[in-house]
Amino acid sequence: MKKLILLGVMSTLFLTTACARSETIFDKVPFLKNIVQNDKNGQAVEEPIEENPIEQKNDDLNSQSKQEITLNDIFFNQIKEVNGQKIILNPDNTMALVNKQFGLPETFLPSDLVRPKVNFSFGNQKIDKSLMRKEAAVALEKMFKEAVRNGIELFAVSGYRSYDYQESLFHAEVDKVGLDKAVEAVAVPGQSEHQTGLAMDISSRAENMLLTAEFGNSKEGKWLTENAHRFGFILRYPKGKESITGYQYEAWHFRYIGINAATIIHENKWTLEEYFQIVKKV
Repeated sequence: MKKLILLGVMSTLFLTTACARSETIFDKVPFLKNIVQNDKNGQAVEEPIEENPIEQKNDDLNSQSKQEITLNDIFFNQIKEVNGQKIILNPDNTMALVNKQFGLPETFLPSDLVRPKVNFSFGNQKIDKSLMRKEAAVALEKMFKEAVRNGIELFAVSGYRSYDYQESLFHAEVDKVGLDKAVEAVAVPGQSEHQTGLAMDISSRAENMLLTAEFGNSKEGKWLTENAHRFGFILRYPKGKESITGYQYEAWHFRYIGINAATIIHENKWTLEEYFQIVKKV
């Protein structure tokens, strides 16, 4: 599968002028660059580096918050660099920062996946995307029950995804829209939060169970945006933060990180990237 993607990318490099610059498409998709390096060298080179470096700056983060917010060091990424790609060594961490900078091991499979007792868009089918890690599943159940008490009906659409399944989704998106647009909408395999078992895509009847930006303007989407933190979830890819998260606005994608951190992020209108930029390790 990876070699098929690579062949498609090589064709793109020769056919489009946008990719003829010094910043190649390989810089945008690290795992593709690794394929080339591994083919040339015959093996991967591993080099330990400092834990969880966050380079991006944000002037909106005030100095008072920087001094007051602390987090136990067990919740920070522990990483190792493999051929230029930063791999998370503690992927079971419920606050793992997974994005285009930090990826999950290809073989990572959460050991405590369960099916939350909530409504699913696909009914009672027993499939992988109905699963979440136990802690996140319990929190999702509480959130859905509270929504019902407030006249809100929610449907879970997609939870856990394996590395291989994410790879197939990414490949399909590349075939559909090209690599440049694909990397903005679909995570490269290993860089998807769905592989953590801590993320759930959510929709409603009004949206026909589909995942749309319009969900954010619906009563269901608004309720989630304002209340998800009370159950430990955050809207992971908010509008206006695309340059920070690296992804388009996703009104449907909610990630479990725990109530304390979720509340801090909600109150300050931050992303998970911004939170880790300012939180102090203790």
